[in-house]
Amino acid sequence: MSGTLFRGGTVLTLDPAAPRARALLARDGRVVALDDDALELAGAAAEVDLGGGCLLPAFADGHAHPSHGGVELLDAPLRDCGSVDEVVAAVRRHAAQHPGAEWVLGSSYDPALAPGGRFDARWLDAAVPDRPVALTSADHHVLWVNTAALRRAGVDRATPDPPAAQVLRREDGEPLGTLVEWGAMDLVRAHLPERGEDDLRRGLLRAWQLLADAGVAWVQDALCGPDDVQRALALSRAGALPVRTDLCLRAEPGTWQRQRAGFRAARDAAEGDPQVSARTVKLFADGVLEAGTAALLEPYAGGGCSHHGMPVWEPDELAAAAEAFDADGFGLHVHAIGDAAVRSALDAVEGVRRARGRTARRPVVAHTQLVDDADLPRFAALGVVANFSPLWACLDACQTDLTLPRLGPERGGRQYPMASLLRTGAVLSFGSDWPVSSLRPLDGVGVAVTRRTPDGGEPPGGWVPHERLPVAAALSAAVQGPAYQAHEEHLRGTFAPGLRADLVHLDADPTRVDAQEWPGIGVLGTWVAGRRTA
Repeated sequence: MSGTLFRGGTVLTLDPAAPRARALLARDGRVVALDDDALELAGAAAEVDLGGGCLLPAFADGHAHPSHGGVELLDAPLRDCGSVDEVVAAVRRHAAQHPGAEWVLGSSYDPALAPGGRFDARWLDAAVPDRPVALTSADHHVLWVNTAALRRAGVDRATPDPPAAQVLRREDGEPLGTLVEWGAMDLVRAHLPERGEDDLRRGLLRAWQLLADAGVAWVQDALCGPDDVQRALALSRAGALPVRTDLCLRAEPGTWQRQRAGFRAARDAAEGDPQVSARTVKLFADGVLEAGTAALLEPYAGGGCSHHGMPVWEPDELAAAAEAFDADGFGLHVHAIGDAAVRSALDAVEGVRRARGRTARRPVVAHTQLVDDADLPRFAALGVVANFSPLWACLDACQTDLTLPRLGPERGGRQYPMASLLRTGAVLSFGSDWPVSSLRPLDGVGVAVTRRTPDGGEPPGGWVPHERLPVAAALSAAVQGPAYQAHEEHLRGTFAPGLRADLVHLDADPTRVDAQEWPGIGVLGTWVAGRRTA
């Protein structure tokens, strides 16, 4: 009953009317008081000395994949590999360490490491010739496999390209070893051994703890099925959940009508759980620009692509699914990266509004990488949350080697229009897209402010500098935007008496530190509803 008093540093409230306080008192999972009121009411409350650091509302992640990312932590680690040779060496080591594994799996290699994103099966054959190898790219839209994997899956020169996907080939028509987009990836993934339930739970718990360690109190798990909901509920009921989560149930073109009953059952099973919900449906409108699969209004400009990309859904079916899932009471979360996909997503929401009026749900367009100027005002007009992966908004190798050559200079300079959408009155929400990129919120939020690479700080003035966000707006997109997305802005997102005590203790006040240095700010503690989780 005595609660916890936080003092000895800056309390950053994210309330423009009173942005800073000296102390905060939390009790029974809620903020009780700030400043002098907190000190007067503290009584016998336990104290947390901020040590000159900063307390602010805990971060929320509006788009990540802990259900998948946690399991990938069990595979060969490839994220830090800086060349094809380093990836091959890591695969060789992992294979030697797991001699009994039927498959050698790895995750999060950089898709820009090979020219044009073309990865050869023979490079992996040199490391593991006798077992199938399957490596998932960092963007999760490409699978690089060895020859044994192609043989196991029966993929050869006669295998046709699946819809909205591509099997890259050599000049003689034989598969190269690079499978682009989910339809092609599934040709091999259908032959992978199933993960054991123990591995799935262990990976998920590890992922959730990593999020909590990074200062995250809520996450939108953006690619799930009904089984993932049951797994999360079991862990929640065992008291093992360090973050709250809403699981997006992925709907598939062609089969979505048959999925609806199972989705409703999964959602209803989670109702009333304080940590887990399943109130959202995920739809992929397209792929990614670096693979040439994002859907564009005008053809790709180069980089080996001359088509319009690969839309996953036909616009009419996407609109019909959006209306049906809204009628079922689900929120919509649409992956849309190219400007044609963004338009299709907005058109689908507009169709819902026309057919059903302005429902209480808050549709989300995730990633929002390239938006046609005519579509910018539609986000606010339709009540669509613009979710960005802010760490991508810089000139990294993926941009310079793959994306920009495919878009050309004019479209390349219109990517990630954060400031433009903010000016229209749209709600911005940030997501890490982990394990595609870092799950530390300040890594991405800093890029939103600077538009510079986190490591080298290039270019000095920022890439597409007119799209840089003010510090307050960027922090809001990492805290208040996802709270709005989750229909929880009345519970969290600022520090005010009565709001939930979701807190993060940083070792420095980000508003007093150059944003280029934000990745170096440490997280010293995380609390969810007043309970310490990290």
